[in-house]
Amino acid sequence: MPVMTTSFTSMDTSTAEQWAVIGAETARNQGRVADRILELLGSLADITDGFSCDQLTHCLQTATLAERAGADEELVFASLCHDVGKAISVPNHPAIAAEMIRPYVRDDVYRAIKHHQDFQGRHYYHHFGADPDARERYRGEPWFAVAEQFADEWDQKAFDPDYDTLPLEHFEPLVRGLTAKARMF
Repeated sequence: MPVMTTSFTSMDTSTAEQWAVIGAETARNQGRVADRILELLGSLADITDGFSCDQLTHCLQTATLAERAGADEELVFASLCHDVGKAISVPNHPAIAAEMIRPYVRDDVYRAIKHHQDFQGRHYYHHFGADPDARERYRGEPWFAVAEQFADEWDQKAFDPDYDTLPLEHFEPLVRGLTAKARMF
């Protein structure tokens, strides 16, 4: 199928017909989202930053723990992708990852990933003189329990190079399935 393009050079001169072309092409190419996420996850194998395992292994292990605990598909997907932002920037990696997965997960999962570092902080912030109870500012939020479970039961425990971690190929159908269609909001 030939690639269709439009000819406008400024959005304020575009037409509904042209936006129909753009919408159709975007939908036709939605599969590239899974390809790019899988590529970014793969790139985490090069990032260790002093941890006992690379960041890809950490993400895979977090997702493996979530899956084995019976988490639903969206939460397993988010567990897999929670640190993918580290491929771009470590300081704001939660926000990067959260925005990447937002069209494919429900709001409580999105927010749990967006704020996971403050929840994770319970386990290490004190080493940096930061508030280990930073998560408490979110207490009462409808997504608090999801973020707490994610951080305490899976994420903070996922640094064991000897753990029976599932490979990225195991999660590929999940990534492709959830990203096949974006939720528009």
